[in-house]
Amino acid sequence: MTTLVHGADTLTRDALTVLQPGFAGTTAPDWLRRQIGEGLSSVGLFGRNIASPEQLAALTAQLRAERDDVLVAIDEEGGDVTRLEVKQGSSFPGSYALGSVDDVELTRAVARELGRRLAACGVDLNWAPSADVNSNAENPVIGVRSFGPDPDLVARHTVAYVDGLQGVGVAACTKHFPGHGDTNVDSHDALPRIDVDLATLHARELVPFRAAIAAGTKAVMSAHILLSALDPHRPATLSPQILTGLLRQELGFEGLIVTDGMEMQAVAATYGIERGSVLAIAAGADAICVGGGLCDEGTVLRLRDALVNAVRTGELPEERLADAAARVRALASWTQAHRARGAGSTPGAAVQEGTAPGVDVGLVAARRALKVTRGAQPYTPVTEAPYVASFTPVANFAVGDETPWGIAAELERLLPGTETGSYADASVDAVLAAAGERRIVAVVRDAHRHPWMTAALDGLLAARPDTVVVEMGLNEAEPRGALHVATHGAARVCGRAAAEAVVGSGA
Repeated sequence: MTTLVHGADTLTRDALTVLQPGFAGTTAPDWLRRQIGEGLSSVGLFGRNIASPEQLAALTAQLRAERDDVLVAIDEEGGDVTRLEVKQGSSFPGSYALGSVDDVELTRAVARELGRRLAACGVDLNWAPSADVNSNAENPVIGVRSFGPDPDLVARHTVAYVDGLQGVGVAACTKHFPGHGDTNVDSHDALPRIDVDLATLHARELVPFRAAIAAGTKAVMSAHILLSALDPHRPATLSPQILTGLLRQELGFEGLIVTDGMEMQAVAATYGIERGSVLAIAAGADAICVGGGLCDEGTVLRLRDALVNAVRTGELPEERLADAAARVRALASWTQAHRARGAGSTPGAAVQEGTAPGVDVGLVAARRALKVTRGAQPYTPVTEAPYVASFTPVANFAVGDETPWGIAAELERLLPGTETGSYADASVDAVLAAAGERRIVAVVRDAHRHPWMTAALDGLLAARPDTVVVEMGLNEAEPRGALHVATHGAARVCGRAAAEAVVGSGA
């Protein structure tokens, strides 16, 4: 194990300690190992870093050979946002599906099983769950990542998720404070603005966060959103009124405050990542998340130097940086203690003990989350290989376009010979020509937000009334089709549950 080098002074080590950078590749690059030796205390993992549970366990072991208390973080919400199963699709439905079932014990069991898989791979900080109240159905970035539009429902499932993760030693990072649900702009692209009064914020956005704090969430992630009632000038990530005044002082949160990705345009386009990072730490943040896009040593050095220089010029109080670094180390100590107690588990293995209803809890949850609506005529199950027309919107950055979605692969497993095509417009004639005499299964995602999807369904159902419609996003549009299946998310297990319903085993 590498110890901290003598040449790195306390200020430099503290600046490195508050960074949570990403990197490229499935093994730790030399620069990352060197920076861990210099004082870097956290690393963020993305889909590009993961090939298999065994590889991931080897990677985290490699990192901890340099420093055994390094925090290894990941953005693993389950459902649409998965890094652990980025190439296959998640074994767990996402928050919207769990919220639609509204069984907190099921949510706790899903989070516990997901946490066990992460812990077995050496991951000990999960940037999840989303405590956003999805009050705006046009929201392009939260949607199915939220448990739903009701603050109390979101609160109880956020608590269950935090309990499930932390019960197996994986720190939860409840996000996106103070609430990203009432936006119609993706903060990866621009700065969203929420103009509601304080009473609304307290009655809606803040309810799940209060509950998560009371439940002991170890971390909270800030949002790059402007809430004019709290701070009309700076986004939450950079706002002392929001991070220190509201989160620390009013809500009493004592854990780790992590920023959302600093290269997101909501901050980077206006402030730049160096200035943004200084302002975030000064405002009360403790850890700077970066690396979804910028994932090289140069980025780490730029942010380290920006923080050091800000202290030396008096812009950033040295005690504020030291306090932030101390909070990172405190969380690292908590996770290290849990790892020590859980030593000996098989890398990548799912431990079954105590996880009712077992390691298939994700599929159980996905099946329970289905809402199946029959059309006016008696439904004839699909018993021969159909044609699946997937109407595919542009993926938001958080979900990414690497992860497969839909039900074609699961229908192919049940009905060999199933064919599929992907469409980005209302190509009704193209679908009909490709389908021929086959039954058509039309798969959509947030049809209510995409008029072209609605037009495509209009045309298909007019030409082929026996078409089956599967909605894998927010279930906001009126059900239609010979059979309408709402999965409440696009995880792989949601596709499997939907395919079972289409062929009649679950309808």
